[in-house]
Amino acid sequence: MDCLDFLHLFNNTQAMKTITQIFSFSLILLFTGCTKVNEDDKTIHTEVENFLESYNLKFQQLLIPANEAQWKLNTFIIEGDTTAALEAQKASEAMVAFTGSAENIEQALKFLENRNELLPVQIRQLEAILYAAGSSPAIVSEQVSEKIKAENLQTQMLFGYEFSINGKPVTVNDIDAILENSDNLEERLLAWEASKEVGRVLKSGLTNLRGLRNETVQALKYDNYFQYQVSEYGMTSDEMMKTCRSMIHDVWPLYRELHTWARYELAKKYNQPVPEMLPAHWLPNRWGQEWSSMVKDDGVDLDKALMAKSPEWIMEQAEDFYISLGFPALTKSFYEKSSLYPLSLDSKHKKNNHASAWHMNNADDVRSLMSIEPNTRWWGTTLHELGHIYYYISYTNDSVPIILRGGANRAYHEAMGTLIGMASMQPPFLKQYGLIDEDVEVDPTMQLLKEALDYVVLLPWGAGVMTEFEHDLYANNLSQSEYNKRWWELKRSCQGIVPPFERDSSYCDAASKTHINDDAAQYYDYALSNVLLFQFHDHISNKILNQDPHNTNYYGSKEIGSFLKELMKDGANCHWPDHLKKYLGSEMTAKPMVDYFNPLMEWLKNQNKNRVSTLPEKYPLN
Repeated sequence: MDCLDFLHLFNNTQAMKTITQIFSFSLILLFTGCTKVNEDDKTIHTEVENFLESYNLKFQQLLIPANEAQWKLNTFIIEGDTTAALEAQKASEAMVAFTGSAENIEQALKFLENRNELLPVQIRQLEAILYAAGSSPAIVSEQVSEKIKAENLQTQMLFGYEFSINGKPVTVNDIDAILENSDNLEERLLAWEASKEVGRVLKSGLTNLRGLRNETVQALKYDNYFQYQVSEYGMTSDEMMKTCRSMIHDVWPLYRELHTWARYELAKKYNQPVPEMLPAHWLPNRWGQEWSSMVKDDGVDLDKALMAKSPEWIMEQAEDFYISLGFPALTKSFYEKSSLYPLSLDSKHKKNNHASAWHMNNADDVRSLMSIEPNTRWWGTTLHELGHIYYYISYTNDSVPIILRGGANRAYHEAMGTLIGMASMQPPFLKQYGLIDEDVEVDPTMQLLKEALDYVVLLPWGAGVMTEFEHDLYANNLSQSEYNKRWWELKRSCQGIVPPFERDSSYCDAASKTHINDDAAQYYDYALSNVLLFQFHDHISNKILNQDPHNTNYYGSKEIGSFLKELMKDGANCHWPDHLKKYLGSEMTAKPMVDYFNPLMEWLKNQNKNRVSTLPEKYPLN
C-alpha cells in the first residue's frame, strides 16, 4: 500500500471522519513515513486545506443560483421577456466574480509554487480553480460582463426562434421527422432550409461572442478560447488537432465505403442520378452528423413498437435499466424538478429543445431537460441522458471535492451516456423490454450498418467539421464574411457533403448547430467519447459478459454496474490517461472501434464493387 492508497483508506474510515485535517495529515506522515514531518509542511498543508475548503463552500453557494437562473432561461422562454436573462446574468456575474477573482488566482498560483509538497487532490483542485478563472478573470471584468450578457442573449435567440415551413410554425421535432422519413425531395429541401434560417439571426452574435471569449481567456495568457478549452485535457491545440485528425484517419477507409454506399442508395431512393458528393438535404439529419435512420430493414421496427408506448413509459424503462445494474432509483426531486416532455402546442412559453443533464449544486440536485417522444431517437437519448445523471450521482461522494465533481475528462461524460445508448439498441436488450419478439431474426449486417452510420459517421463530423471550424473561428479569427464558405469547404472535405444550392455569406449554417453557440470549442468531446465508448464496450463484452460485442444485453448485470461505478466514482479527481490504463489496460485508441466494424467492411466492399468512390483514399493528417 503506497502513501496515497493509505490516505484514501484512512480518510474513508467512518471512525476518523471527525478528526481534523491537520491531525489526519500528521498521522499519515507519522505512520507511513511518506515524507519528513516539519512545521513548514504542516503550515503549507493547513493553508492549502483552509483555502480549498473555503473555496469549495463558496463555489457551491454561488453555483446553485447560477444554475437555477440558467435552468429557467432554458426551460421558460417567453418572447420579449428579458427577466430570465437579467436574472441569469446577475447570477452568472456573481459566480464569475468569485471564480475569476484576482485573490483566488493569486492564491492558487502561490500554492502551486510548492506543488512538490502537495497531495495530488490538492494540486487538481488548484488547477481546476485556475481553469475556472480562465474564462472570466476579474482583471477584464467589463469584457466578462459583456460576455455573459451576450451568451444569455444568444441562448434566448437560439431557443426562442420560431421555425416555419411555408409560413406555418413547426417544431424541430417536426423538421427531424421529415428528414428522417420523407421520400419527397421538395418537402425535404423545405425542411432542411427551415432548419438553417436561425443561423442568419445568430451570425453577428457569434462574431461578438468569439471576440469576447478570446479576450477574456487571453487575459490569463491563453492564446485563444479554443486553446483554453483544449487545455482541460492537458493538451495543446496542435495536439488536439492531431488527435482528431488521427481518429478520422483510422476510420476513413470505412467512412469512405459508407459514403459511397450512401450516395448510390439515396440516389436510388429519390430516383436521381448518383451525385459526386452527398446533398445535405438528402440525409436524415439536419447537419449530416449521423445517418442511421437510412437503415429500415434490419428486422427491428423500434418506432412501430414504441408508437404504442407513452413518453413516461420510456422514462420509466430507462430508469429501470440503471436500477437493474445496481444504481439507485431516481429521487422524487428529480421528477419534480426536471423538464422531461414536450410542451403543449398552445404553451405560452418555449424551452430549449436540446436534451441535457444538469448537476445543479454538484451534490444531490440532479435534473434532465428533454422532450421525450415515443420513438427510436428518444429511446436512445433518454438512456444516454440518464448516463450523465448517474455519473453525477456516482462521483458525488466524500472523496471527490465539490470542484472536482466532473468527468475524468469531458469526453468521459459523453462516453458513459453514449455507451448505454448504443447498448440499448442491441437485440437482446430490446427483447428484454419486449420491444422486439424473442423469435425475431435480426439481420446482423444491417444492425452493424445502422451502428456505423451513427458512430463512425460522427467522427468526420465531430472531430472534423466542428473541430476544424471552431479552431479556425477562435485560433485564426475567421472573418464573418467567410463563415459559410469555410463551413461548406469543411463539410465537403471532411464529410463529402455539399449544400443543395449555393449558400452565400448571408447565411451562417454553422450557427444553426446548438453547440457552436452555447457549448463552444468542445465538440471534439463527442468524437473522443465515441472512441472511448467502444473501448468500454469491448471490455464489458469480452471481460465481463463474455458475449459477442455485437449482440449483448447489459440488463441486470451487477458486475457491469460495479465496473461503471468504479469508472465514474473518482470524477475529475484522477489523471485521466492513468485512469484509463488502470481500468482498461490501454491508452485511448480507435482500434476497438475499427475491430468492431471489421465484419461490415467486407459487405460494403461487395456492395460498392462496381461503384465509383469520390472521396480520397486517405484522410490528410495535417
